Amino acid sequence: MEFGEGVKKIFLAGVGAAATTAETTKDIIDKLVEKGELTVEQGRGFNEELKRNAKDKIKEHVSVNVTKNFSDAFDSVENMSAEELQKLKERIAEVEAANKNKAEEKEEDGHSTEA
Repeated sequence: MEFGEGVKKIFLAGVGAAATTAETTKDIIDKLVEKGELTVEQGRGFNEELKRNAKDKIKEHVSVNVTKNFSDAFDSVENMSAEELQKLKERIAEVEAANKNKAEEKEEDGHSTEA
């Protein structure tokens, strides 16, 4: 599996977890509202708070997993074929060029606003 695929799967798993959490939370709150244990307004507020907490948790875990995968990527370089290493070098060069262009554009924007 390519490194990008792994990151993509981790991201999609996080999104799926958030969606599942939101759906389950909504169902629980709807049942409590039906039973009259919560007012509709309390239920909405509670639901929003739970969604926010779920998103924060997912962001926290996804960033940890992505960071962990970087070390896995570094380790996997040793097992790459010459063709895979060449593709990786080309991709790195592309990203470096894009970052350099962004930095130059920001620098130009900074000078044009100062004039």
